[in-house]
Amino acid sequence: MSTYQVSLLPGDGIGPEVTEATKSVLDATGINFDWEYCDAGLNALEKHGELLPEATLDSIRKNGIGLKGPITTPIGEGFRSVNVGLRHALELYVNLRPGKTIKGVQSTFEDIDLIVVRENMEDIYAGVEFDTGTPEAAEVIEAINAKSQKKIASDAAISIKMITPEGSRRIVRFAFAYARQNNRKLVTAVHKANIMKFSDGLFLQVAQEVAQEYPDIEFNDRIVDNMCMQLMQKPEQYDVMVMPNLYGDIVSDMVAGMVGGLGVAPGGNIGKDAAVFEPIHGSAPTHAGKNVANPVAMLLSGAMMLRHLGERDAAERVEGAVAKVIGEGTQVTYDLRADRDQSKAASTTEMANAIIAAM
Repeated sequence: MSTYQVSLLPGDGIGPEVTEATKSVLDATGINFDWEYCDAGLNALEKHGELLPEATLDSIRKNGIGLKGPITTPIGEGFRSVNVGLRHALELYVNLRPGKTIKGVQSTFEDIDLIVVRENMEDIYAGVEFDTGTPEAAEVIEAINAKSQKKIASDAAISIKMITPEGSRRIVRFAFAYARQNNRKLVTAVHKANIMKFSDGLFLQVAQEVAQEYPDIEFNDRIVDNMCMQLMQKPEQYDVMVMPNLYGDIVSDMVAGMVGGLGVAPGGNIGKDAAVFEPIHGSAPTHAGKNVANPVAMLLSGAMMLRHLGERDAAERVEGAVAKVIGEGTQVTYDLRADRDQSKAASTTEMANAIIAAM
C-alpha cells in the first residue's frame, strides 16, 4: 500500500485540537499517511515573523496535498488572510463546498445534498482596489470617466470586478467534471448577467459553451438573487452550482446554514498542482486548549481529501461513522447535543474516538 505525504497545517486557536482529532481518525482508516507538520497563522508569526512562511508553501507544492486547521488573521493593517495567501500562491482556483444534512444536526432543512463550486481567483475579490482620495484612485477615475457615459465621483473608492474567459472556463469545466465523476445530474451556473452584462455575461456565455462538452449532464442557469430564493423554497431541484467568487462566498455559507452551520461545513481549495482541505469555521481562540471543539467540519474536510486522493471507500467510512455518532447523539460535543448540556457532552478527543470505533 502506498503512503501519502500530506502537509499538515494545524493552525491556531482550536485548530491543533480538531487537527489531531482528524489525524487520528484518518490514520484509523488504514490508509498510510506521512504527515509533514507545517506552520501557518499566529504560531508561524511568532516563530518566523510571517503568517504564511515560504517553507509551508514549498511543502504543499512538494506533496501536492494539504490539510489545514482554522487560522486566525491578526486584526490590523499589513496582515493578509492566510487562506487567501494560500489560494493565490498555489493557484487554487476552485473552492469546493459541499452541504449535506446529517441526521441529529439541528437544521431547518432535511435531505439537503448540494455542491457549491466557487471560482477562487477572480471577480471583485481579486483585490484590485483604490482608496478614496488617493492619487491612484483619481487617475483611475479620470480614465474611466473619459470612456464611460456613467461618471464616477472624484472621492469614490474603487474595486474592480474581473472575469476572464479562461478563469470562467476552467471553473465551469471543474464543476462538470465533478458532476460526472460523482454521479451528479445537474450543473447550474449562477450569475447576475442581466445587470452586469459584460463580466457576468462572459461567465454565463462560457458556461453555456462548456455545457456543450458534457451532453450527459443537464445544465441550466439562475440569477443569483433568484437562486438564493429558490434554495429556500425548493432546494431539491438543485445539485451542483458553479459561480464567480463573490456569489460563491455568499451562497456557500448560505448552504452551510441550511445544513446546520459552519461546524459541519467542510471545504477544499483545489488547483492544477495542489489541493488544500480545510473546515470553513474560525479558530475560536477563546475555546483553545479546552478539548471541547466540534471536530466534524475538519473531519469531513479530511474525508474530502480522501476522495481527492481516490480513496473513496475510506472517505465513505469516515463520513458514515461521523453520521452514525452524530445520529446517536451521545458521544458528541456540546454544540451537537440536542439539549446543549455541556456537562453531558463528549470532548473533542472522545468524539473522535467514538467515530473511530464506529468505522
